[in-house]
Amino acid sequence: MTNTQPRRAFKGFPNALSSALLKWLPAAALTTLASFAFTGVAHADDTAQIKHGEYLARAADCIACHTSNKAQPFAGGVPFNLPFGTIYSTNITPDPVHGIGQLSDADFISAVREGKSKDGKRLYPAMPYTSYTQLTDADILAIRAYLRTVAPVAKPAPENTLSFPFNQRWAMMFWNLFNFSSGRFQEDPTKSAEWNRGAYLVGALAHCQECHTPRNFMQGLSSKALAGAELGNWTAFNITPDKNAGIGGWTEPELIAYLRDGAAPGKANAAGPMAEVVENSTRFLTPEDLKAMAVYLGTVPARNNGETQPRFSFGSPIQSVSQLRNQALTVLGGGAPADGRTLYNGNCASCHGWQGTGVGGDSAGAYPSLLHNTALGAATPNNLTMVVLHGVSRQTNQVHVAMPGFADQLSDADVATLVNFLSMQFGNPAATTSAANVAKMR
Repeated sequence: MTNTQPRRAFKGFPNALSSALLKWLPAAALTTLASFAFTGVAHADDTAQIKHGEYLARAADCIACHTSNKAQPFAGGVPFNLPFGTIYSTNITPDPVHGIGQLSDADFISAVREGKSKDGKRLYPAMPYTSYTQLTDADILAIRAYLRTVAPVAKPAPENTLSFPFNQRWAMMFWNLFNFSSGRFQEDPTKSAEWNRGAYLVGALAHCQECHTPRNFMQGLSSKALAGAELGNWTAFNITPDKNAGIGGWTEPELIAYLRDGAAPGKANAAGPMAEVVENSTRFLTPEDLKAMAVYLGTVPARNNGETQPRFSFGSPIQSVSQLRNQALTVLGGGAPADGRTLYNGNCASCHGWQGTGVGGDSAGAYPSLLHNTALGAATPNNLTMVVLHGVSRQTNQVHVAMPGFADQLSDADVATLVNFLSMQFGNPAATTSAANVAKMR
């Protein structure tokens, strides 16, 4: 049921007085007052809602899209580079001028669930209202209650730089006509409470389909739910229960471990955008919610685009150390460029082992095996190339997992040579790249 009771513009001030203040106080004063009002001690009856809202905001990973500077969480400014320009995320701190301090609860619900701003303008679907439309009033208002407690930041979002006609917000009504269906989550009475909770988490709060579902020519979600999609230079893999193309060969504990820690030994290690999801969001979820997500994902329609072998099934260890050592190191001394074995020995073997089997076993901070690793067994080497170039950084509940990037040490040709060697030895031999492709991804 929608909450129709207006919230006070500032806690501790009557509505009439706060409304009057908003009319004549300068922006600087409003920001100062907001800092006092919105970050004060919450009323006892609000504490549970705020705490729940913080949990929900983490489940929805709000901070990832609305934080460009970690010192100013939720102040916006994150760029979304699209084929037709760049969109910047908005400030969702309680600042009354540049943030959401003056939004009513109804305004906030409309923005989150319907993609409409206070002034009636349509939001661009970089804001995943196409998934958030399923959220309940209670959950949205809990998130709002939590956001009222964060420090207000007087910082406007940068102007979007979209080309015509994409810079015409009114045209979004036509996009929504074909790509958006408003509606709340409906429980399936034939399924368990755990399954329904997982469906709500995956489909609404965590909005997994926004990354893992292919998009149509209008950049709307296609009908191939969770079948995998390209995100710039990264691939968000198929997470349907197909045994070859998806996660059908994963056990439930492995999927839970991956969501919690970003690592499922013998299967996958999170990097890039997924590492950020683990760091900012899924590691904070309760064991019950993680299990519910795993249960639900195991039941969605399986999809396969012709894959005949699971991504984690590829690879064999290097059998003899002489395969690595008996190569002339010619990179620094001139002559012919080093081959993949030399590059592996010089840049990878110290952490991943000369055989590629990793170091540290299944421990939280282990250097993972390159065998049976989905990044190397994928049909394209996009994720592998991005990891070689830019490394890995993933904070878990136990350790900080890090791998250095080699963009500054290796040329485009060297990266391509190394990636092709890694794919041939430890992964999918058909997944090859070129120096030109590396240059584009760099």
